Amino acid sequence: QVQLVETGGGLVQPGESLTLACTTNAFTLNKYYLGWFHQAPGKGREGVSCIDTNNGRTVIAESVKDRFTISRDSAKNTVYLAISTLKPEDTGLYFCGALPRSRFGACKINPWNDYDWWGQGTQVTVSS
Repeated sequence: QVQLVETGGGLVQPGESLTLACTTNAFTLNKYYLGWFHQAPGKGREGVSCIDTNNGRTVIAESVKDRFTISRDSAKNTVYLAISTLKPEDTGLYFCGALPRSRFGACKINPWNDYDWWGQGTQVTVSS
């Protein structure tokens, strides 16, 4: 059974840092790559980063590569998204998604609807 639970969102000031967590299970990690997506208010879902937890290979969007870092803790079945120097445009829902290994040879972040499963999302609000 696929499980994706995002936590770590909140209200932060511009310039601060935040780490989001996507907690899953071994079943999910065996069958899926995991990715992080951002949905700003009134806009569509955009891929931020993804990771192959088997080998640690990652993909990250060019627009955020200097501030966003994806990582994994295999012992905890958790994938993290660390965001530094937060900006107001980072505001929105952050979703964790699962991309099937059976259909793709590596993780990718576009298009978002190639992902089969989603968590409920965690809200990040960047405001002074």
